Amino acid sequence: MPELDASDTAAAARLNGLLVQVASGDRHAFEQVYQLASGRLFAICLQLLRDRNDAEDVLQDVFSSVWNKAGQFDPAKASAMTWLSMTARHRAIDRLRAAPPRAMDDLSVIDDLPDGDAQPPQAAEQSSDRARLAQCLETLESKRRALIRAAFLDGSSYEELARRIGSPLGSVKSWIRRGLGQLRVCLER
Repeated sequence: MPELDASDTAAAARLNGLLVQVASGDRHAFEQVYQLASGRLFAICLQLLRDRNDAEDVLQDVFSSVWNKAGQFDPAKASAMTWLSMTARHRAIDRLRAAPPRAMDDLSVIDDLPDGDAQPPQAAEQSSDRARLAQCLETLESKRRALIRAAFLDGSSYEELARRIGSPLGSVKSWIRRGLGQLRVCLER
């Protein structure tokens, strides 16, 4: 059975149905879920963990969890692939958090690392870039300027900004996108 193509809505609906069947203890449906989703879930684990053995272990944990917790899946809230992907992602992150920090065996490499402080020419260029960015930000309409600063300088998510100002998420994204376009034009002059 081929792996699931994310753009195939019929296959996504099929995976949703299979996951619902897994919740009722259907082993054949579980095998099909594994065949359809294991490649993508393994890729998620490997991307986060960077170690094939750890990724394989986490993938096994993910499918054990899927078998035991498939009843928690609600197709009205998310697609099966989204639910499975989040499960894999959370398990991989849990593994990362549980792992002891990696020690450096040879501390002599520290002497070769750059100190992070910019040299005078780079510092001058960065200062000029910051001044140019500040100047271009001032050309934006105040709402767009505030949203861009909050999103990119303060680290606020688009969802947080939408809630904070009481506007629809799509509008906030649109305002920020247009503001970034205006910034790009200004900075390219």
